[in-house]
Amino acid sequence: MKIDRIHHAAYRCKDAKATVEWYVKNLNMDFVLAIAEDLVPSTKAPDPYMHVFLDAGGGNVLAFFELPNSPEMGRDTNTPAWVQHIAFKVDSLQALEDAKDRLQANGVEVLGPTNHTIFKSIYFFDPNGHRLELAADVGTPEMYAKLDACKWDMLNEWAQTKRAPKHAAWMHEPELQG
Repeated sequence: MKIDRIHHAAYRCKDAKATVEWYVKNLNMDFVLAIAEDLVPSTKAPDPYMHVFLDAGGGNVLAFFELPNSPEMGRDTNTPAWVQHIAFKVDSLQALEDAKDRLQANGVEVLGPTNHTIFKSIYFFDPNGHRLELAADVGTPEMYAKLDACKWDMLNEWAQTKRAPKHAAWMHEPELQG
């Protein structure tokens, strides 16, 4: 079996309506589906929920659950806030800059753009505290080939040493030395 694509990725939200409105306003996503039940279909647990689905482009769906009877949502305090995030691809650097301007005009604090050499990104948080990234690819076929050629060597070295292998250090030299 080979996976066709991600059907949807689901996260928790504080307020389903506010979340849908934020993604529609700030990221121009279409609201495509809402499902609500008093019992969880898979477990039959009595746990009312609202499950909302947003079109993230390219057949990708981002979904959220509002769970009013559960304790207030938090985040994994043992994981830095920059680690867990959802990254969305935009089609150009101009689209990335336009998105940054739109987000900031809507009162969203934006970090970046950050130069990853093969792509540039901006980072921000949704109203639920989920970190989001918008990325515009700028790499060349040669860069991608160079990264592809060393991926297993990097992974194997990391598995043995738990230290950052330097095979692809060129990617972040401009950002980290600038």
